[in-house]
Amino acid sequence: MSHLTHTNADLVARVRRIAGQVGAVERALQSDSTCSEVLHLVAAVRGAVNGLMDEIIAEHLEAHVSRPDLDDAERATGAEELLAVIRRYAK
Repeated sequence: MSHLTHTNADLVARVRRIAGQVGAVERALQSDSTCSEVLHLVAAVRGAVNGLMDEIIAEHLEAHVSRPDLDDAERATGAEELLAVIRRYAK
């Protein structure tokens, strides 16, 4: 993923923050937190994952679909890859 604008270290740090949020959900469930508290934590995780996904989709579009020096085959491959991921994510 060396084409990403953000460094891999930035993305790993972001994933670790998401892992921390998931851990908070687990702790909330184990400590008998209210449904509302757990739902808020889960919503935060979902938002964080969606933000990560948006970031990587944007980077993929720039690197593999819209970059001016790509040929038609490379552009088509990049678009097909992205479409497959979006379809899977939307399920």
